Amino acid sequence: MIISYIFLVVGFLALLKGADFLVDGASSVAKKLGISSLVIGLTIVAFGTSAPELIVNIFASLQGNTDIAIGNILGSNIANILLILGISAVIFPLSVTSGTVWKEIPLSLLAIAVMGILANDMLIDKNGFSAITRIDGLILISFFIIFLYYTFGISKVDPGEGPSIKTTSSWVSFFKIIFGLVALTIGGKLIVDSAVAIASAFGVSQALIGLTIVAVGTSLPELATSAMAAYRKQSDIAVGNIVGSNIFNIFWILGANAVINPLPFSSFLMRDVIATIIATLALFFVMFIGKKHVIERWQGFVFILLYAGYIGLLIFQEISG
Repeated sequence: MIISYIFLVVGFLALLKGADFLVDGASSVAKKLGISSLVIGLTIVAFGTSAPELIVNIFASLQGNTDIAIGNILGSNIANILLILGISAVIFPLSVTSGTVWKEIPLSLLAIAVMGILANDMLIDKNGFSAITRIDGLILISFFIIFLYYTFGISKVDPGEGPSIKTTSSWVSFFKIIFGLVALTIGGKLIVDSAVAIASAFGVSQALIGLTIVAVGTSLPELATSAMAAYRKQSDIAVGNIVGSNIFNIFWILGANAVINPLPFSSFLMRDVIATIIATLALFFVMFIGKKHVIERWQGFVFILLYAGYIGLLIFQEISG
């Protein structure tokens, strides 16, 4: 049993380091090819911070552990809003742009609503089988392409500076990309295998492990990015990173996953779809409570308490059910 915990920790470390190396290597290559820092930030860096969820989900779905795959995405999105934005707001109050309030946050709400509808085939066909099919995956990816088009449109209207990109030699960049991919693969495999072993040992559902341990672990890149941005008083990055990640998680990761291997949807996961919708709505309404378009410190504490309550509810239902 102890070995499963060790492999889980090693898996997370490999996953995080792999994503870091992949982003550094790919960003360096892109910069040398003359691609702007902002575009690199909107694409390579954004994909890199979502790489842990993607790799874990691919392994989970290929091995038939779909509750971990879907639970990981839902749990990550809930943790991103309530836990990570909560911690970031406690560090420094987060000012949110009007565009994020009226466009990106509603788009993240649309993402989870679309996912919930596509996953629940039985709502329309009582004799159907609820799953995120390959066609559903293509629909989600289509939304993702629209989101990318919208994002690039914003970059042209408000170019900004983008992240600072450090360039290295071609060989070093190539090594970082290869090492990053290998580390992500090994880390993802270790995490899924360890999570399944831990769930079996404690007699709990794979969904619970996916919604909690795996979800928080794969959200560590977002935590590091948003917490540091809040410390540096870069509110746009702190909030944009989280909202963008939530959109990426559903439209891109679940979409790509479903195209590779359809994902059967357990009806009890609707509880977590609803929880994700509530968390997203809470983020939207907080924009108009207290200081307008600002997540204040006390609101950050409330978010953290709500996340603790959500985890407590998951554990209670697991024990009683």
